[in-house]
Amino acid sequence: MDGIRVFTGLPLLVFALIAAVEAAWLVRRGRRYDWKGYWASLGDAAGRAVLGLLIQGGVVGVLLFAIWEFRVTTIAMDQAWHWIALFLGQELCYYAMHRTDHRVRWFWLNHSVHHSAEQYNLSTAYRLGWTGKLTGAAVFFGPLVWLGFPVPYVIGALAVNLLYQYWLHTELVPRLPRAIEFVFNTPSHHRVHHASNPEYLDCNYGGVLIVFDRLFGSCREERPDVPIRYGLVEPVRSYNPVTIAFHAWVKLGRDLRRARGVRDVARMLFGPPGDVPGTDARR
Repeated sequence: MDGIRVFTGLPLLVFALIAAVEAAWLVRRGRRYDWKGYWASLGDAAGRAVLGLLIQGGVVGVLLFAIWEFRVTTIAMDQAWHWIALFLGQELCYYAMHRTDHRVRWFWLNHSVHHSAEQYNLSTAYRLGWTGKLTGAAVFFGPLVWLGFPVPYVIGALAVNLLYQYWLHTELVPRLPRAIEFVFNTPSHHRVHHASNPEYLDCNYGGVLIVFDRLFGSCREERPDVPIRYGLVEPVRSYNPVTIAFHAWVKLGRDLRRARGVRDVARMLFGPPGDVPGTDARR
């Protein structure tokens, strides 16, 4: 979500410092910590911040404000139910966007960056890629604007969602009480989401809540018999932020050169990430 500057500037420095404290704690407990991955995530965030300064607004901002001009009503945000509806609507839109990020290659091109880290820690939270404005996943929040929720409130609700998810990116928090795990997205749920094991692929898409995953059948729990393997099915094998940011685009370019017509091109762009005609590739 490149248009939401949650992990840039001063907040980024704070999050990076907290991630460093987590690293020190893990090392003190005798755990190996991938410092190269830490710096790669910081490099990714810094590059995204620079691009944000160079490319103000972006396609998504233009689209959301364009949709606002055709809204069916205007919600004043002066009653409690307005805020509850915005929260639940934002959660549903986030779920739809996040599920599409994983199931449609065009959106996976940028989102795959977030899943490229092979260790799971707080620094993973701000490894978000550089091409979010190009892929335009935030357009999934357009229905909220069309219904009459003001664009700044929609963006603010999404920012809160992303801030909440920062603490999910850690192995230090065990499974929480059952009632919490049933309703909310937790570190346990999100660890499964970041797994590359076949048993765990493509699940737990929620932001603050996990209820839409339960409703739509995409919720999976951590299994003691299946240790989580993090990263991509096909690892990037690089700590270079530029390589990490564009690895999926490079792979797409190679695949497109083998395309045999418009149908192949459409499948490569809008089919699942592993749907490459003539291969058995998966993400």
